[in-house]
Amino acid sequence: MTPHTDDGPLVDDIAARIRARIMNGELAIGKPLRQAALAAEFGVSRTPVREALRQLQNGGLIEMQPHRGAVVRVPAPWEVRQAYEVRAELEGLAARRAASRITERQLAALREHNAVLREAAERAAGEESAGSPATTAANDCFHTVVCEAADNPWLSRMIGRINESFPRNVSSLALAHDERHRQHNIREHEAIIDALTARDADRADEVMRDHVISSGEHLTAWYERRSQTVFHG
Repeated sequence: MTPHTDDGPLVDDIAARIRARIMNGELAIGKPLRQAALAAEFGVSRTPVREALRQLQNGGLIEMQPHRGAVVRVPAPWEVRQAYEVRAELEGLAARRAASRITERQLAALREHNAVLREAAERAAGEESAGSPATTAANDCFHTVVCEAADNPWLSRMIGRINESFPRNVSSLALAHDERHRQHNIREHEAIIDALTARDADRADEVMRDHVISSGEHLTAWYERRSQTVFHG
Protein backbone atom coordinates (compact mmCIF):
# COMPACT_ATOMS: atom_id res chain seq x y z
CA MET A 1 0.00 0.00 0.00
CA THR A 2 1.34 3.40 -0.95
CA PRO A 3 1.75 5.71 2.07
CA HIS A 4 -0.54 8.71 2.45
CA THR A 5 0.84 11.76 0.65
CA ASP A 6 1.45 13.53 3.96
CA ASP A 7 3.71 10.64 5.05
CA GLY A 8 5.94 10.89 1.98
CA PRO A 9 8.57 13.22 3.47
CA LEU A 10 8.57 11.22 6.73
CA VAL A 11 9.07 7.94 4.85
CA ASP A 12 11.88 9.49 2.81
CA ASP A 13 13.54 10.82 5.97
CA ILE A 14 13.36 7.46 7.75
CA ALA A 15 14.67 5.68 4.65
CA ALA A 16 17.57 8.15 4.42
CA ARG A 17 18.47 7.66 8.08
CA ILE A 18 18.41 3.88 7.80
CA ARG A 19 20.37 4.05 4.53
CA ALA A 20 23.05 6.21 6.14
CA ARG A 21 23.46 3.70 8.97
CA ILE A 22 23.76 0.83 6.49
CA MET A 23 26.31 2.71 4.40
CA ASN A 24 28.54 3.57 7.36
CA GLY A 25 28.37 0.03 8.73
CA GLU A 26 26.37 0.80 11.86
CA LEU A 27 23.76 -1.62 10.52
CA ALA A 28 25.92 -4.48 9.28
CA ILE A 29 25.15 -6.59 6.25
CA GLY A 30 23.07 -9.58 7.26
CA LYS A 31 21.59 -7.75 10.25
CA PRO A 32 17.80 -8.03 10.79
CA LEU A 33 15.84 -4.77 10.81
CA ARG A 34 12.97 -4.97 13.29
CA GLN A 35 10.07 -2.68 12.44
CA ALA A 36 8.94 -2.32 16.04
CA ALA A 37 12.41 -1.38 17.27
CA LEU A 38 12.94 1.12 14.46
CA ALA A 39 9.50 2.65 15.01
CA ALA A 40 10.24 3.09 18.72
CA GLU A 41 13.66 4.57 17.99
CA PHE A 42 12.30 7.10 15.47
CA GLY A 43 9.18 7.83 17.52
CA VAL A 44 6.76 6.89 14.73
CA SER A 45 4.25 4.17 13.95
CA ARG A 46 5.26 1.04 12.08
CA THR A 47 3.59 2.23 8.86
CA PRO A 48 6.23 4.78 7.72
CA VAL A 49 8.99 2.39 8.85
CA ARG A 50 7.46 -0.40 6.77
CA GLU A 51 7.25 1.90 3.74
CA ALA A 52 10.84 3.11 4.27
CA LEU A 53 12.05 -0.50 4.36
CA ARG A 54 10.13 -1.19 1.17
CA GLN A 55 11.85 1.80 -0.43
CA LEU A 56 15.25 0.44 0.61
CA GLN A 57 14.29 -3.01 -0.66
CA ASN A 58 13.47 -1.52 -4.06
CA GLY A 59 16.90 0.14 -4.00
CA GLY A 60 18.61 -3.18 -3.29
CA LEU A 61 20.02 -2.38 0.15
CA ILE A 62 17.76 -4.72 2.09
CA GLU A 63 15.82 -7.90 1.36
CA MET A 64 12.95 -9.80 2.91
CA GLN A 65 13.87 -13.26 4.17
CA PRO A 66 11.52 -16.02 5.37
CA HIS A 67 11.24 -16.14 9.17
CA ARG A 68 13.62 -13.16 9.53
CA GLY A 69 11.84 -10.29 7.85
CA ALA A 70 13.87 -7.35 6.57
CA VAL A 71 17.65 -7.76 6.69
CA VAL A 72 20.53 -5.70 5.34
CA ARG A 73 21.20 -7.41 2.04
CA VAL A 74 24.40 -9.33 1.34
CA PRO A 75 25.29 -8.57 -2.30
CA ALA A 76 26.08 -11.55 -4.49
CA PRO A 77 29.78 -11.58 -5.45
CA TRP A 78 28.91 -11.44 -9.17
CA GLU A 79 26.91 -8.24 -8.54
CA VAL A 80 29.94 -6.61 -6.94
CA ARG A 81 32.20 -7.63 -9.82
CA GLN A 82 29.78 -6.34 -12.45
CA ALA A 83 29.18 -3.07 -10.62
CA TYR A 84 32.92 -2.45 -10.32
CA GLU A 85 33.42 -3.17 -14.02
CA VAL A 86 31.04 -0.32 -14.78
CA ARG A 87 32.50 1.87 -12.05
CA ALA A 88 36.00 1.33 -13.48
CA GLU A 89 34.96 2.70 -16.87
CA LEU A 90 33.20 5.68 -15.34
CA GLU A 91 36.01 6.56 -12.95
CA GLY A 92 38.54 6.07 -15.73
CA LEU A 93 36.63 8.67 -17.72
CA ALA A 94 36.53 10.91 -14.65
CA ALA A 95 40.31 10.65 -14.28
CA ARG A 96 40.79 11.34 -18.00
CA ARG A 97 38.70 14.51 -17.75
CA ALA A 98 40.33 15.51 -14.48
CA ALA A 99 43.82 15.38 -16.00
CA SER A 100 43.24 18.63 -17.88
CA ARG A 101 41.08 20.29 -15.25
CA ILE A 102 42.40 19.41 -11.79
CA THR A 103 43.71 22.28 -9.69
CA GLU A 104 46.77 22.38 -7.46
CA ARG A 105 44.46 22.58 -4.48
CA GLN A 106 42.69 19.41 -5.56
CA LEU A 107 46.00 17.62 -6.13
CA ALA A 108 47.04 18.63 -2.62
CA ALA A 109 43.77 17.21 -1.29
CA LEU A 110 44.46 13.88 -3.04
CA ARG A 111 47.89 13.71 -1.39
CA GLU A 112 46.38 14.51 2.00
CA HIS A 113 43.71 11.80 1.72
CA ASN A 114 46.29 9.22 0.64
CA ALA A 115 48.54 10.28 3.51
CA VAL A 116 45.75 9.40 5.95
CA LEU A 117 45.58 5.93 4.44
CA ARG A 118 49.37 5.55 4.54
CA GLU A 119 49.61 6.61 8.17
CA ALA A 120 46.82 4.22 9.14
CA ALA A 121 48.56 1.38 7.32
CA GLU A 122 51.86 2.18 9.07
CA ARG A 123 50.19 2.15 12.48
CA ALA A 124 48.55 -1.17 11.71
CA ALA A 125 51.60 -2.83 10.11
CA GLY A 126 51.62 -6.49 11.02
CA GLU A 127 48.19 -6.29 12.65
CA GLU A 128 44.83 -7.58 11.49
CA SER A 129 42.95 -4.33 11.23
CA ALA A 130 43.43 -0.87 9.76
CA GLY A 131 39.82 -0.08 9.04
CA SER A 132 38.16 2.92 10.64
CA PRO A 133 35.66 5.66 9.78
CA ALA A 134 38.65 7.92 9.06
CA THR A 135 40.16 5.57 6.49
CA THR A 136 36.77 4.94 4.90
CA ALA A 137 36.25 8.69 4.59
CA ALA A 138 39.77 9.27 3.25
CA ASN A 139 39.37 6.64 0.57
CA ASP A 140 35.94 7.95 -0.44
CA CYS A 141 37.17 11.55 -0.46
CA PHE A 142 40.10 10.61 -2.71
CA HIS A 143 37.72 9.36 -5.39
CA THR A 144 35.29 12.22 -4.81
CA VAL A 145 38.02 14.80 -5.51
CA VAL A 146 38.79 13.14 -8.86
CA CYS A 147 35.09 13.18 -9.75
CA GLU A 148 34.79 16.83 -8.79
CA ALA A 149 37.84 17.69 -10.88
CA ALA A 150 36.24 15.92 -13.87
CA ASP A 151 33.54 18.62 -13.75
CA ASN A 152 30.69 16.50 -15.14
CA PRO A 153 27.66 16.24 -12.83
CA TRP A 154 26.14 13.41 -14.88
CA LEU A 155 29.27 11.35 -14.44
CA SER A 156 29.42 12.07 -10.72
CA ARG A 157 25.79 11.07 -10.24
CA MET A 158 26.27 7.77 -12.08
CA ILE A 159 29.33 6.90 -10.02
CA GLY A 160 27.51 7.91 -6.86
CA ARG A 161 24.60 5.64 -7.70
CA ILE A 162 26.92 2.64 -7.97
CA ASN A 163 28.67 3.53 -4.72
CA GLU A 164 25.35 3.81 -2.91
CA SER A 165 24.52 0.22 -3.86
CA PHE A 166 26.99 -1.22 -1.35
CA PRO A 167 27.85 -0.27 2.24
CA ARG A 168 30.87 2.03 2.07
CA ASN A 169 32.57 0.63 5.18
CA VAL A 170 32.89 -2.82 3.59
CA SER A 171 35.73 -1.71 1.31
CA SER A 172 37.70 -0.61 4.36
CA LEU A 173 36.91 -3.86 6.15
CA ALA A 174 38.23 -5.79 3.16
CA LEU A 175 41.42 -3.73 3.19
CA ALA A 176 41.74 -3.94 6.97
CA HIS A 177 42.39 -7.67 6.89
CA ASP A 178 44.97 -7.60 4.09
CA GLU A 179 48.14 -5.61 4.68
CA ARG A 180 49.51 -6.38 1.22
CA HIS A 181 46.40 -5.03 -0.46
CA ARG A 182 46.41 -1.93 1.78
CA GLN A 183 49.88 -1.09 0.52
CA HIS A 184 48.86 -1.86 -3.05
CA ASN A 185 45.85 0.46 -2.73
CA ILE A 186 48.09 3.30 -1.52
CA ARG A 187 50.57 2.77 -4.38
CA GLU A 188 47.74 2.80 -6.92
CA HIS A 189 46.52 6.09 -5.49
CA GLU A 190 50.05 7.46 -5.85
CA ALA A 191 50.10 6.40 -9.51
CA ILE A 192 46.80 8.20 -10.07
CA ILE A 193 48.15 11.34 -8.41
CA ASP A 194 51.33 11.17 -10.53
CA ALA A 195 49.32 10.83 -13.76
CA LEU A 196 47.05 13.72 -12.85
CA THR A 197 50.00 15.89 -11.81
CA ALA A 198 51.62 15.18 -15.19
CA ARG A 199 48.32 16.02 -16.94
CA ASP A 200 48.58 12.64 -18.68
CA ALA A 201 44.97 11.80 -19.55
CA ASP A 202 45.70 8.38 -21.08
CA ARG A 203 47.73 7.28 -18.09
CA ALA A 204 45.22 8.67 -15.58
CA ASP A 205 42.42 6.76 -17.30
CA GLU A 206 44.44 3.54 -17.37
CA VAL A 207 45.65 3.56 -13.77
CA MET A 208 42.24 4.54 -12.40
CA ARG A 209 40.48 1.76 -14.31
CA ASP A 210 43.07 -0.78 -13.17
CA HIS A 211 42.73 0.47 -9.59
CA VAL A 212 38.95 0.15 -9.50
CA ILE A 213 39.00 -3.30 -11.15
CA SER A 214 41.61 -4.44 -8.62
CA SER A 215 39.53 -3.09 -5.74
CA GLY A 216 36.44 -4.77 -7.16
CA GLU A 217 38.14 -8.16 -7.41
CA HIS A 218 39.40 -7.88 -3.85
CA LEU A 219 35.96 -6.87 -2.59
CA THR A 220 34.31 -9.66 -4.56
CA ALA A 221 36.60 -12.21 -2.94
CA TRP A 222 35.81 -10.74 0.49
CA TYR A 223 32.07 -11.06 -0.13
CA GLU A 224 32.55 -14.62 -1.36
CA ARG A 225 34.29 -15.59 1.86
CA ARG A 226 31.89 -13.78 4.16
CA SER A 227 28.69 -14.82 2.38
CA GLN A 228 29.57 -18.47 2.97
CA THR A 229 30.06 -18.04 6.70
CA VAL A 230 29.16 -15.06 8.84
CA PHE A 231 26.08 -13.65 7.17
CA HIS A 232 24.13 -16.88 6.81
CA GLY A 233 25.32 -18.52 9.96
